[in-house]
Amino acid sequence: MENKMKRISIVIPTYNEELNIKNAYERIKNIFLTQLSSYAYEILFIDNFSTDSSRKIIEELCGLDENVCTIFNAKNFGFTRSTYYGLTQATGDCTVLLFADLQDPPELLTDFVREWENGYNVVIGIKTKSKESKIKYFMRSTYYKFLKKIAEIDHIEHFTGFGLYDRSFIKTLRSLDDPMPYLRGIIAELGPARKEITYVQEKRELGKSNFNLYKLYELAMLGITSYSKVIMRLATICGFITSIFSLIIAVVTFVIKLFAWDSFPMGVAAISVGLFFFGSVLLFFIGFQGEYILSINTRVMNRPLVIEEKRINLKKDENL
Repeated sequence: MENKMKRISIVIPTYNEELNIKNAYERIKNIFLTQLSSYAYEILFIDNFSTDSSRKIIEELCGLDENVCTIFNAKNFGFTRSTYYGLTQATGDCTVLLFADLQDPPELLTDFVREWENGYNVVIGIKTKSKESKIKYFMRSTYYKFLKKIAEIDHIEHFTGFGLYDRSFIKTLRSLDDPMPYLRGIIAELGPARKEITYVQEKRELGKSNFNLYKLYELAMLGITSYSKVIMRLATICGFITSIFSLIIAVVTFVIKLFAWDSFPMGVAAISVGLFFFGSVLLFFIGFQGEYILSINTRVMNRPLVIEEKRINLKKDENL
């Protein structure tokens, strides 16, 4: 009996990526034709309600190539949810997550597959350097180091989600009932022994990134609130310490004022400084508490990750 070809799914999240979609398709197709010809494949675009011509381009590719399939979301459900949902809908023996901007090189596919065949169920790409803005790279590095110190898991630095995941791990992702999944944390926490492959991240050549400062902040907060209790515990500790200091200062001030009432003027300045200091500390931690509450609120509502508008060339996995 002839052995069945193994099937590799390539999941590509898109949102207003009209300039990159065809390029991504051509590069991936070329890799399978020249280097991975012994494997069957599907290229799954999951489009998060693009407002440019991205959907039209994807539909054309689906009509020209049966290996291309797509899910169109009914609305924009956010990058995190859309990406995660795309992974759970893949039908291959393994699934590769690749981003449409092509900053992470598709050519690493061959290395991922080789390590997968060597027995690794998770193979991920780790950036050692990036050709993006040095300020952005520095900010990302600082965030990764900060999160690694406060997180309850061994957080993976300079990891975007770009990597290969065996079907067994995709089943794990499907089993999680989390409407706000933090993929990087899930891989670090629940993933099996992984192989890390280093690469230099390229600069985006075409189009403009859809990640503004607010979206980066939202993603950063998701990581912190999902995998760290340190901030809230720090608030408790800071509150306790400042209350002790406040009590000591109050007692000392009272005693000095009692015995030297005519030569020890407190003045408004000292009171104002104290009020502004404690007020700013209080507001800072209330803000963080709000982030945790927002995260809890989203998870408690337990809404679906996305609502599909339609899918093309993609059948429901029998194991879903």
